[in-house]
Amino acid sequence: MKKAIWKSLVVVMTSVFLFSCSKSTTTVVAPLSATTVKDLPADTIIGITPQGQPFGTGKFTFYSLEKNTIIANSDSATTKWDLAFNGTKILTNSGNSGSGLGGAFIQIGLFEELKTISSDSVFKTDNGPSSYAVTFGSGRGWYTYDPIKNLVTPLAGRVLVIRTASGKYAKVEIIAYYKGGATLAATAPDAEKISKQRYYTFRYIFQPNGTRNF
Repeated sequence: MKKAIWKSLVVVMTSVFLFSCSKSTTTVVAPLSATTVKDLPADTIIGITPQGQPFGTGKFTFYSLEKNTIIANSDSATTKWDLAFNGTKILTNSGNSGSGLGGAFIQIGLFEELKTISSDSVFKTDNGPSSYAVTFGSGRGWYTYDPIKNLVTPLAGRVLVIRTASGKYAKVEIIAYYKGGATLAATAPDAEKISKQRYYTFRYIFQPNGTRNF
């Protein structure tokens, strides 16, 4: 009788132990959500040349996708930043732009539909001024420029796939180039186009676990 009771207790305790183990190894992965950055200054206009051309300071705005914050220019030689913005030019922390493991390529498609970065994807690195990971120039990368209308317009269906300074991954979509997220009309006064340009609004998803999945 005592043996039967003891065996029953052993079975119950074993079952509880196994249930506890299986329960403790179950992890719930929260879905990643997009972060939107509004009106990030990218060497905003400080004056007009005698020829009527706007100009800035020539400095970049350094940004950490991992920390979601602007990084001081004094840290430009570090791996604290992932992207840097100056006018329509975007740098990655890679190659001759930085000391990080960064890189990028531009994928044609919708931001929401990019769920996984293919294992055979080729990440370019910066080799300025001849080439950049985020391709520079009207119609070649993320935007078009109309010199007659004097407008910069983000191209629809272009996703910047980023390898960060630490070797992790993110995807970025440029939403607007003008302050307030504005899409300016061709008929907007030139003064408005000049004063509002070089303010980025973009959204991104950063994958902190190092995988290529979003």
